[in-house]
Amino acid sequence: MRHKIDLDRLLKLRLIVARHGEMDGARWWNTNGVLGPKGSLLMSRGFPKTHHFAQARLVFEVARTRSAERFAAVSGCITLWNLPADVEDEFNSQWAEWLDNGDSWVEFFDELKVQAGDLLTALRARDLLDLDHDAQVSRMRRSAEGRSVPISSMRRIDDDTFTLLAAGFSRGEVGKPAIPYARVDG
Repeated sequence: MRHKIDLDRLLKLRLIVARHGEMDGARWWNTNGVLGPKGSLLMSRGFPKTHHFAQARLVFEVARTRSAERFAAVSGCITLWNLPADVEDEFNSQWAEWLDNGDSWVEFFDELKVQAGDLLTALRARDLLDLDHDAQVSRMRRSAEGRSVPISSMRRIDDDTFTLLAAGFSRGEVGKPAIPYARVDG
C-alpha cells in the first residue's frame, strides 16, 4: 500500500545521507566533497543556476551504485537508492520544479556543505527525525555479514519508510556502509 509521498522530504533525506557518505565524511562512496564547498565552487562554474542539483545527481548516482554493490536488490525489498519505479518516476519528474524553484533550496544546500557530525544529528537538525523514529533506529541491527540493515515490519511505502531507510545508514561504519532495506507490501 502506498500513501502520499512528500518528495521534498525524500530529496532532503537523500541529500543528507549522500553528503554524510562522501569521502570527507563516512567514506562510503567515492565522491569527495561534491556536496560540500569545493563541489559547489567547481560545479557553479558550469551550472550557475542549477549547480546544487547537478551536484546532487552526481552523488546520488554514485551512492546508488555503491549501495547496489553492497546490497544486491532482493525482490520485494527497497532501499533509499532503489525505490519502486513509480516513486522513482515521481521523484525524477519533480526535478524540473525543483530546478525552477532553485532559490528556495539554496539555504538547505548551504547548510549541507558543513558536516553535522553523525548522521542522526544531521537528520534531527533538519526536523527529519522524531522520537518515534529514534526509538525504531535504536533497535536496528546490521545483518550478520555487516553489509545491510534490515528494517522490519514495513507494510507500506510512505515518508516514515523513507526516514527509516535514511536513518538506518547510521548503523554503518566509516568506510563500510550498511545498506538499510525494507520488505514492503506494494
